[in-house]
Amino acid sequence: MAKKTTSKNPPKKPAKGGVPATFKEFVTKYPALGRAHEGVAKAIDEAGPLDAKTLALIKVGICIGAGLESALRSHVRRALQHGAKPAEIEQAILLGMNTVGFPRTVAAWSWAQEQFKRGV
Repeated sequence: MAKKTTSKNPPKKPAKGGVPATFKEFVTKYPALGRAHEGVAKAIDEAGPLDAKTLALIKVGICIGAGLESALRSHVRRALQHGAKPAEIEQAILLGMNTVGFPRTVAAWSWAQEQFKRGV
């Protein structure tokens, strides 16, 4: 199970190129797993008609449901890189309110606000 992050356990800042430092460390230690992960991710992205912006917004929602702060920040960054406006990302986050609850939605909104300040 993936470790959830909290304000006491903040995610590492993205390394150069926007990839989180922890991910870079992991794939450096386990390059075959990194290649396999990237291959599966590419195949999933190419499996249907959704564009990169829509895929990133959906992944934001998945991260909210799973409570994954670091992954949410990463997908907020990707959504911005693919042309999503902060208001679009915020609406994607707000969709979680009735499904995963107020506290998780507000936490995700807060993480996104921090990511907006950091930029892409």
